Amino acid sequence: MVHPENDKQYKGLIVNEGVKNLPQVNPYATFRRQKRELSVDEYVNGILRGDITLLGQAVTLIESSLAKDQEIAQKVIERCLPYSGNSVRLGITGVPGAGKSTFIEALGTMLCHQGKRLAVLAIDPSSERSKGSILGDKTRMNELSTEANAFIRPSPSAGSLGGVARKTRETIVLCEAAGFDTIMVETVGVGQSETAAHSMVDFFLLLQVTGTGDELQGIKRGIMEMADGIAINKCDGSNIERAQAAKVSFKNALALFPPPESGWQPYAETCSSIDKTGVLKVWKMVEDYIHFTKENGYFDHRRTQQAKYWMYETINSALLNGFYQNQTMELLISQMEQDVLNNKISSFIAAHKLLETYARLSH
Repeated sequence: MVHPENDKQYKGLIVNEGVKNLPQVNPYATFRRQKRELSVDEYVNGILRGDITLLGQAVTLIESSLAKDQEIAQKVIERCLPYSGNSVRLGITGVPGAGKSTFIEALGTMLCHQGKRLAVLAIDPSSERSKGSILGDKTRMNELSTEANAFIRPSPSAGSLGGVARKTRETIVLCEAAGFDTIMVETVGVGQSETAAHSMVDFFLLLQVTGTGDELQGIKRGIMEMADGIAINKCDGSNIERAQAAKVSFKNALALFPPPESGWQPYAETCSSIDKTGVLKVWKMVEDYIHFTKENGYFDHRRTQQAKYWMYETINSALLNGFYQNQTMELLISQMEQDVLNNKISSFIAAHKLLETYARLSH
């Protein structure tokens, strides 16, 4: 191409020729090789020596829905099982806005400074519409996430509470094998998730906040009965008097419930996660409970009951998956569903026929 601007009459003005046939791919780019798959031995050895990176990768395998990943994950869990069980497992629940993440950071930082190794397993609520999850616990726990002795692992619930609960239970085994002596499980909030969390922890703490009206209003009796202790958070500033009054209210409410199987009498403490006051008293409550239940034998009894519970939960989960993921059953379920909707057959007869068919297919 001829550029008239290069004519001699235009002194000092030159237009260079453009570069022809530019490559479609950057020739200077370096391509990463595919990541090498680790063996079961490499995962187990890494976890036992406290390698946080390998622990995180193993937890990712547990959370994976791929059959290949699940096979490796289960082998790793089985190998790590003999090294687990040597921790205090603390479940923390409370209404949204009670300050669970701030409380965990305050308590967790204190425990790390005492030389304890802490794993925080936070079940993060997922969107039912998009299935997306914020997974913001590391963002909210800025101080704790920088502690060398802390491991924070948020897990998306993805609409499957039972699945996440089972995976959290399996993650606890790996964390204990990696040397973490304190495990905290933060639940989504007051609701169905509490039953699942209660079935995998030693001490179940209900975090409550004052200044929202009647403190006892909206708290289900079942949650109160499950709680081994109550921490009234945000006891600071102008809220101190209300927090103290709420402590009395909860004490009176707890006294009305029948004594728990453990023989322990739950009680309430006040604290401020922001000012970091009263947090030590809450931890003292946990330690007193652990000592009390180990003395009377309930601690080991509860753990064996939990192990049995999760065996049956795993069986139920496997049966459900096998039933609904069977191709023959999928077609038959759709057909039966239409028959029920068209009043050709009752719901109960349809269910029995489906179960009978699945039983025959399983033999």
